[in-house]
Amino acid sequence: MVRALAGAVEVTAAMFGRVRSPGRLLVAAIAALAIGGCAVGPDFHRPSAPDMASVAAGPLPASTASANVAGGRAQHFVAGADIPAQWWTLFHSTALNALVEQALAHNADLKAAQAALDVARETTRAGRGARYPSVSVGMSASREQDPPGALAPVPSNNAFLYNLFTPQVSVSYVPDVFGLNRRTQESLQAQQQAVRFQMLATRITLSTNVVAAAVQQASLRAQVGATRELVGINAHMVQILQYQRDKGYAGGLELAAQQAQLAQVRASLPPLLTQLEQQNHLLAVLTGQLPEQASSPSFDLAALQLPQALPLSLPSTLVAQRPDVRQAEANMHAASAQIGVAIANRLPNLSLSANAGSTALAINQLFKSGTGFWSVGADLAAPIFQGGSLLHQERAAKAAYAQAAEEYRGTVLTAFQNVADVLSALQHDAEGLQAAAGAEQAAKLTLDLSRRQYQTGYAGYLSLLSAEQGYQQARIALVQAQASRYADTAALFQALGGGWWHADDASSDQPRHNPGHR
Repeated sequence: MVRALAGAVEVTAAMFGRVRSPGRLLVAAIAALAIGGCAVGPDFHRPSAPDMASVAAGPLPASTASANVAGGRAQHFVAGADIPAQWWTLFHSTALNALVEQALAHNADLKAAQAALDVARETTRAGRGARYPSVSVGMSASREQDPPGALAPVPSNNAFLYNLFTPQVSVSYVPDVFGLNRRTQESLQAQQQAVRFQMLATRITLSTNVVAAAVQQASLRAQVGATRELVGINAHMVQILQYQRDKGYAGGLELAAQQAQLAQVRASLPPLLTQLEQQNHLLAVLTGQLPEQASSPSFDLAALQLPQALPLSLPSTLVAQRPDVRQAEANMHAASAQIGVAIANRLPNLSLSANAGSTALAINQLFKSGTGFWSVGADLAAPIFQGGSLLHQERAAKAAYAQAAEEYRGTVLTAFQNVADVLSALQHDAEGLQAAAGAEQAAKLTLDLSRRQYQTGYAGYLSLLSAEQGYQQARIALVQAQASRYADTAALFQALGGGWWHADDASSDQPRHNPGHR
C-alpha cells in the first residue's frame, strides 16, 4: 500500500514538478503507521466437530437383510469410504445418468444459484479496492470575467476576461489502521463461501430429486399396471356373480359386496395416474423443460442396480462434507468479522490525500515552469457522540454472531439426524422388502395352487380370482418396498454430502481435496 501511494505521488511529481521531501516524508510516515496497525475484533476459529464415535444412532449390522428380488441385494456399510461426485452412476442406469446430467446443465434453480455465486464473487473482488489508494484525474476549463474594480486576484497580465485551464491528479487513501477494511473483506469472503455452499447444496439436492423422481415414476408405473390388472380381475368376478345370481346360484349380497370391491379398486387408479403424470412433469421441470415439451424416459425398477457398498462417514468428516453445515459455518465467520467492523467504526479514522496539477490561461502553457501546484494532507477524525448508535451496532453484531453460532449448532444437529434417519430407514427398508418379497411369493404360490385346483375341479372360479387379486395386491406392496429402498439409498448419499469435493466445476474456489482429510 505504501508503494502504491508513493508511486502515485511520484507520477504526480514527474508531471507537475518535484514534491518537496517533507511532504513525501509525511506520506511515508503515516502509511508506515497504517501498515503496523492491527485488525480489531475476534479472530474466527472453525468450530470443532462433535465428539462422537459414529454418525449412527446405534450399532449397525454387518449387512442388511436381503431378498431374491430386484433391489433386494444385501447392503453393507464401509466406514470412512469416500463418495464419488457422480454417485448416481452407482445405480448403473444409462437413462438415469443422462437425466441427471441434463438437470445439472439446464435446471433453472441451479443456474440461479450459480449466478448468485458470481454476484458474491464479484462483490468480494469489488471490496478489495478499499485496500488501495484511489487515484482520479480531472480537467477543468472555464472562461471567466472579473469586474474592473475587483479586489480578488487576477491573472498576471491583469486581464479581466480570460480562459482558465486546470488539469490535476488527486490521490486519496484511508490507511487500515484498525483493520476496518480487512474485517470487511473477511466478511465478504465468508459471505461468498456461504453462497458457494448454498449452490453446492442446490446441486446435490437437484441430483437427489431427479433420482428420487425416477424411482417414484418406476414405482407408480408398476403400481398402475398391477391396479389395472386388479380392476380386470374384480370386473370379471362381478360378471360371474351376476351370472350366478341370474341362475339362482348366488345372492344379491355377494354381488353387491363384489361390486363395492370393484368400485374401490377403480377409485384407487386415478390417484396413481395423477401421481405418475406429476412425476413426469417434475422430471421435465427438473431438467429445465416445460412439461408439454419434455418426453421423460420410462424407468423400471428391475433395470436399476442397488449399490451394495454404502459409505459411512466419520463425524468429523460429516461436518466438513455437508454443504449446509459449511454454509452455516461461513455465515458464522461473516458474523464474527462484522464484530470487528463494528468495533473499528468506533475508533479514529485516518485519511491521506495528495493533489497536484497545473493551471494556465492557455492550453499550450500547461506544464510549463511556474504553472504547477501540489498539496499533501492528512485528516484524523474520531467519533465522539453518535447518540449511542455505534455502541448498539457493536452489540447487535455480537448478538448476530451468537445467532449464527446457534444456527450452526442446529444445522449440525439436523445433519446428524438426517444421517441417523436414513441409516435406520435403510435397515428397515431391507427388512420390509424381505417381508414383502415373502408375502409376494406366498401369494404367488396360493395363486398357482388355486389354478391347479380350478383346473382339476376342486375349486371354484371365484377362489381363483380371489387368489389373483391377493397376488396383485402383494405385487403392489413389493413395488412400494423396492422403491423405498432405492430412494433411501440415494438419500444416504445426499445426507453424507454428495461428493461435491470431487466435482471440478463445484470446487473451483478452493483446491480440490477431500474435506474430511484435514
